[in-house]
Amino acid sequence: MRRLLPLCALTVALALPVAQAQAETVEEFYKGRQVTVIVTGATGSIYDLSARLVTRYMSEYIPGKPTMVVKMMTGGGHLIGTQWLYNVAPRDGSVLASIGEAVPLVQVLEPEKAKFDVSKFNWLGNPGLSNLVLSTWAEKGIKTLEDAKKKEVIIGAGGPTSPSGQMPRALNNVLGTKFKVIVGFPSTSIDLAMERGEVDGRGSAQISYYQTVRPHWVTENKLNHLVQWGPKRDSDLPNVPLLTELARNEAERQVFALLSSSVIVGRPILTTPDVPADRLAALKDAFAKTMKDPNFLEEAKKLNLEINPLYADEMQKLINDVIATKPEVVTLAKAAITEGEVFDCKKLVKDASLCEEKK
Repeated sequence: MRRLLPLCALTVALALPVAQAQAETVEEFYKGRQVTVIVTGATGSIYDLSARLVTRYMSEYIPGKPTMVVKMMTGGGHLIGTQWLYNVAPRDGSVLASIGEAVPLVQVLEPEKAKFDVSKFNWLGNPGLSNLVLSTWAEKGIKTLEDAKKKEVIIGAGGPTSPSGQMPRALNNVLGTKFKVIVGFPSTSIDLAMERGEVDGRGSAQISYYQTVRPHWVTENKLNHLVQWGPKRDSDLPNVPLLTELARNEAERQVFALLSSSVIVGRPILTTPDVPADRLAALKDAFAKTMKDPNFLEEAKKLNLEINPLYADEMQKLINDVIATKPEVVTLAKAAITEGEVFDCKKLVKDASLCEEKK
């Protein structure tokens, strides 16, 4: 009995911190706390601008009103920061992030590079659904994809796994364009390279990026947009073809639809896996309330930040759908985005009818 008493006392002592943590309310957890906001995009990019604005207003709606501290964690086509978020960051709701729109596609198409599982992240929402565009500097005279089939076009891109690298390679392999992709540019550096004439265009950017960060380019018609991708044509670019419209058969349509899925991710706000349910609910609620805050909307308007939100539950479902892509479509898409690959549809699929051209 005497031996049992110290053991029982030790058990009770060890259990006390757990019980106290469980009893801690959301407000108690966040009051006086600094919440780290990891941004994996370049400084001054739309990821950076958007994350700073959204999380600053979210703080007002999180019980305890924590202080948001933004930290840049760039590199690896957004993968360095994403891997840190998944493998190192505390899983208690004290870390938020904005990561790259193509990160889920990396997990599907290049799983060896994905030291994470995006389906286990807790996605709070995407504040701005905005189509992506492949654009060229107007002075270069490359106005359409047909022009890009006739001559080499030098394209600046971020990491090799980013849409800016993937999309021009896919257009080369599937449709026969002649884009020469130069990777390794921070997003804002591609703009400078275009202005200097060092590259002919940019592999991808959100339409809203140009409206926000380079509005004078829009008003002065500095760019030619060759193709856009997303759920439908953007109302501001009604004459720019949608990627899926260029598909000549069902196989190409499915590949282009998968590559277009990065639009649903956009410039997201998310947190780590395993966040306690009450804190996660508070974070989702704070994001949703921020999207309707009149002061937030007014400030976003002044910054030309498009607010067209996709909320947590729908976003989580759509991302899970991307992760569940059929292996046959994954095989086709890998061939599409890999430089030097031959996109021979009938050799890559079991059902050759997928490769028959639409009439």
